[in-house]
Order: sequence, then structure tokens, then C-alpha cells
Amino acid sequence: MGSGRLAVIALGGNAIAGPAMDVSVESQTAAVRRAASIIADVLADGWRSVITHGNGPQVGYLSEAFEALPPGRPRQPLYIATAMTQAWIGLLLKHFLEEELRRRGLNVLVPVVISRVLVDSSDPSFNNPSKPVGPIYGREEAEELSRRYGWVFKRDPRGGFRRVVPSPRPVSIVDRDLIAEATAESLAVVALGGGGVPVVERPGGVLEPVEAVVDKDLASSLLATQLNADLLVILTDVPGVAVNYGREGERWLRRVAVSELKKYLREGHFPPGSMGPKVEAAISFVEQTGKPAVIGSLEEARQVLSLQAGTVVMLG
Repeated sequence: MGSGRLAVIALGGNAIAGPAMDVSVESQTAAVRRAASIIADVLADGWRSVITHGNGPQVGYLSEAFEALPPGRPRQPLYIATAMTQAWIGLLLKHFLEEELRRRGLNVLVPVVISRVLVDSSDPSFNNPSKPVGPIYGREEAEELSRRYGWVFKRDPRGGFRRVVPSPRPVSIVDRDLIAEATAESLAVVALGGGGVPVVERPGGVLEPVEAVVDKDLASSLLATQLNADLLVILTDVPGVAVNYGREGERWLRRVAVSELKKYLREGHFPPGSMGPKVEAAISFVEQTGKPAVIGSLEEARQVLSLQAGTVVMLG
């Protein structure tokens, strides 16, 4: 079952939520069904895959739901919300991918691995939270929540205030051996949803979950490296990576060496909140393994995995 080339495929938010990141059952079903059909074609071409995914809209939805509870009812911490979304989105991907594979004559069960990621407790982000999560609050409500829970808020560009949490870099995938075992038994495994549940190591080797968010693409790159995958694939809603994106002189990169891409990154072509982490993830995988990474459109996934579409990042 696990004899094909292995790709770690990171799905963007457009693959698991509807327009404007709609998380209604109907919109998510339509989005995941579409993504599952595309990925099933890739698997039918002979690939094995570990499928990772974002969870921003779903975590935001859960955060709002927790805050809508009556006074006195317990609120769940962020790491619990991340774990909940791993199961939530994992179920949808599992169900529709198995359905699509059956249509292609492949009777395959797709495991879902609730995944943890080790981060460094001394990571600088713990002293400078910057990743926004949850809804926008007014000043008074934000101040009250800050007093009650110790949350940190920053002004949102749309108005009001939004909670921000640390976004530490991933150090190791705690459940990588379990994920590796699953890839030996199935064509597809869903893992590392939302970048994984971040944990730190305390004295005695005890792992403790922390209130933070790990970037999904950086975690996917690390997983691909630790699994010795043949390819890292980052699927999004644009055809690849561009310099001067949306400005005069816009130019799409087709095949690019790591050294050239790092230069563009230093020059500020890739914003931290969008393409930046994807580019960093691709660079890291290629430098660590010498194997290619590719960033491209979900709609062109078959061509992206055959390196006929998207931006292909190479070592030299």
C-alpha cells in the first residue's frame, strides 16, 4: 500500500472553508469535497501523501462560541480548540477522500492523526505575541478579558482589538513516528492540522501544551524533512510565487533556486502573514533535504506535483 513516492501536501484555507472563509456545514462540505476529488486524482497517479491543513476560520469560530457561553461556564484553552479542529477537519477530509478513492477503484481507509509539535519555551515569540486569533472586541471588553484571562490584545486594522498569541517556530513533530507508520499502511494520512498542538518540554521530559499557534506551512516543512518525503507541496489559491505581487513589474517565478528566493525574501517581496511562511517552508525543506518543494494552486494539483505548474524551488 505504501510503495509510491511520498509527498507532504499542505492545504490552504480555501480547501477547507467556503468563500470568505465560511465555516457553515454546507460551505465546508463543498470545499472539502472539491479538494478531496483533486487529491484523489493525485493519489491515483501513484503518490502517497500526508495531508496537512490550516484551521484559522474554524478556531476563530470556536473562540467566538466559547465566549458566547453564559457566565460561569468554563472556556476551553486554545490548544483544545486546535485539537478539536484537527478532528473536525480531519473527519471531513477522511470521509470525502475515502469516497473519492472508492470511485476510482481504491478501497482505502484514511487515518487521521491528532498531532503535537514541540516548540522551544524560550522562543522569542512568547515575549512578543503577534498571531491574531478569535473575534474582534471593543476596548472595554478586551480590557476585561485581559484582566480575567491574562490575554494580550492588539488593535486590529479593521477596528477594535483582537487577541494575539505567540507563534513559535516548530522544533520537532512529536507524533512523526505514528504518522510514518500510518503512511506505510495507507495512500493518504491526515495529520498536523492547524500546525499541530504546540507543546513544550518540562523537567523530566514531560510535554505540556501551551497557548500558541504554530504556522502550518513551517510545521509541514519540518514534518516532510523528518519523514524524508520526496516532495513538499504547498497548495493555495494562487498559481505560485510572484515578486512585486499586485504591483507594477509583477513577475511569477516558475523555477527558482533557494539562493535567489532567499534574496527576494530579504527584499520583502513575501509578506509575513501570507506568502512569507510558505516561502520559508519551501526554502527550509530544500536546504535540509536537497529535494524540491513546490508552491501552487489547488486547482492544478496534478500538474503541481509533477512540477509542471506552480513555483518549483530547487537547491541549485
